[in-house]
Amino acid sequence: MIPATQARSAALLARLTGGMRLVETHISAVFIGPDRVLKLKKAVDLGFLDFTTPEARRRFTERELALNAPAAPALYRAVHGITEEADRLVAPDDPSAVDWALEMAPVPPSDFLDAVAARGGLDPALQDALGDAVIALRATYRPVHPVPDPVPRFAAVLSGNARAALAAGLDPARVLSWRRSSQRLLRNLAPVLRARAAEGRIRRCHGDLHLGNLLLWEGRPTPFDALEFDEDLATIDTGYDLAFLIADLLRRCGREAACRVLGRAIAVGDDAGLVAGLPLWLSARAMIRAHCLARVGGQGEGALAFLQEAEAYLSPPSPRLIAVGGLQGTGKTRLGRALAPRFGAAPGALHLRSDEIRKRLAGIPPEAPLPPAAYSERINDTVHAALFADVEAALRGGHSVLADAAFLDAARRAGIEAVASRLGVPFIGLWLEAPPDLLRARIAARRGDASDATVEVLEHAASRPIGAVTWNHIDASGDPLAAALAATHLFSC
Repeated sequence: MIPATQARSAALLARLTGGMRLVETHISAVFIGPDRVLKLKKAVDLGFLDFTTPEARRRFTERELALNAPAAPALYRAVHGITEEADRLVAPDDPSAVDWALEMAPVPPSDFLDAVAARGGLDPALQDALGDAVIALRATYRPVHPVPDPVPRFAAVLSGNARAALAAGLDPARVLSWRRSSQRLLRNLAPVLRARAAEGRIRRCHGDLHLGNLLLWEGRPTPFDALEFDEDLATIDTGYDLAFLIADLLRRCGREAACRVLGRAIAVGDDAGLVAGLPLWLSARAMIRAHCLARVGGQGEGALAFLQEAEAYLSPPSPRLIAVGGLQGTGKTRLGRALAPRFGAAPGALHLRSDEIRKRLAGIPPEAPLPPAAYSERINDTVHAALFADVEAALRGGHSVLADAAFLDAARRAGIEAVASRLGVPFIGLWLEAPPDLLRARIAARRGDASDATVEVLEHAASRPIGAVTWNHIDASGDPLAAALAATHLFSC
């Protein structure tokens, strides 16, 4: 309910938007018209935020504009003051203003990404675009000084969620066991999290990056509604910020979509080490969902399902490494995308493509073409060195990896095997094979892919000796997934 003290402000905003539609949350009232949206912060004190004073409502309304406009300047328009008489909008610093409204552009409800996901519209192209949007948003995050110690801060998050879960009526024995297990994992991760903080990975982030806070704007996924009322809550590891989205994708779309977005974000954003924190971060997000649902609906199936997820995330399987190689056109990436979600900790093995790493090193998007000079032996060595480094970073973080490259050189096959051997991680190599005419046809039909391989590149590669291949040979003339699953059955989730 809108507080009585704001009834006249609400009536003005309803008139200005034509009274067409009102959407309310605990903290906001959003008036939606055909050509504008006006958002009013409610004069409420919920403990974790206090909007009861005019000064606070103005400050946080202006903060919301400042945080969100850089990523979506045409979506976020302006802040307006509302006079005490509530007869007109004025400049935000007008002395007569007692309330404030944030003006935004209207967006069809069907364009919010939670609605897109609900109708099955979050297709692979949109998943890739979502990963790109996350990294573009990350580029706007400002560093923080001094850098806070992430370990006690996250310990407080875990303790706070345990208290909230107990207050919501969840099983005390399970909640306390979760708290002990999560705190133990946090202690184990402390060196990693502190190293990430020293690298500048703690930023002033979005703070609430789930599908409901992303929409299609000019055809591209665009974030909005960043958390504006608590700087501490939003000052987090960028990996935790991404984990909000991964958790939501797992719930709404499943492992395949979540795995692809994670792989894309890491391919573009160069942070394979973030996977070390995923079990802890995903568990915390699941516990938040569990106690929020329990608070509003008791211990229904939804709350208990999230509690079970929160528990399960804390016991991830041991890491594994699968390498997929073969000539151009054998379908390495297609197989990798089908296989990666099926093994390893949630959301699945990190799918690392040499083609995407090459584009990242060149400073261009994955689908942008590179000239032949970008495929010199020197650059190839650099690309594979980066691939092996990313593989090792993820494996050291306890996360399984699927490495996707041609691996036509025996030394590079030995190199990827050496990463697994050095870390004591089980390894399986998959070698895809198909008839030359089929490979030519597949390459000729490619559109919008990170690979720049042409039929001429294929012919050159096929003419060179590759040496003895000891990996599992798989016929890729059809769908190789069943054969790959048979070869990797010990790695399955």
